[in-house]
Amino acid sequence: MAGRQARLTLIRTVHTVIWAFFAGCILAIPAAAWLGRHEVAAWLIAIVFVEVAVLVANRWRCPLTAVAARYTEDRRDNFDIYLPAWLARHNKAIFGGLYAAGIAYAVATWP
Repeated sequence: MAGRQARLTLIRTVHTVIWAFFAGCILAIPAAAWLGRHEVAAWLIAIVFVEVAVLVANRWRCPLTAVAARYTEDRRDNFDIYLPAWLARHNKAIFGGLYAAGIAYAVATWP
């Protein structure tokens, strides 16, 4: 049992670090555009787009969710990541909206 818990802890940690990276990229898009760093904004948009493509290919689920599910019967919204349940539940809507708004702002401020 301890081995399963250790694996789940590792998966949750990795998942959280990856989530933080992409959340940071999404938040940095409008900041880069505001600073006139449109090439940086374009790269950030592209990086996040790769993650969106991975999610689409996996029916809007992170592949790590399926891996985490092997190690627990828990299926709460945040069983696979260290986020508050409300954020895990609404993550795609919140960050999808921020991503779309960031792209719109970057395009609107493009020289």
